[in-house]
Amino acid sequence: MAITQAVCTSFKQELLQGTHNFTATTGDTFKIALYTSSASLDATTTAYSSSNEVSNSGTYTATGGTLTSVTPTTSGTTALCDFADISFTSATITARGALIYNSDDSNKAVAVLNFGGDKTSTSGTFTIQFPAADASNAILRLA
Repeated sequence: MAITQAVCTSFKQELLQGTHNFTATTGDTFKIALYTSSASLDATTTAYSSSNEVSNSGTYTATGGTLTSVTPTTSGTTALCDFADISFTSATITARGALIYNSDDSNKAVAVLNFGGDKTSTSGTFTIQFPAADASNAILRLA
């Protein structure tokens, strides 16, 4: 099994179809689910699945946590979207990666994140820190 970081191919098509709305106050609800090293996630992932998701612990529950979307913007000729960092407290978690998905629209997949190895919290805080919201680093970029 493997987790390969990618923007999901189905998401790219769905953007052109107007499926996803990232506007912070009126847009869709996006979530992030955490997965073990046994998960198989990549660009072909089309929707959230509970298969090999980490177990409930602390404030982390099945289907993951709700992301706070930052309204899309541009930087130079690149359009980008960002999310606020998210933390799960009092949690014992070992995760290899994550899936961002649209819970308002059939749990459609947006992007797969590979943490580069197992990341662990033991009765503590598990935080996902998103990169800077700029043309070179934002988690979602259209160049």
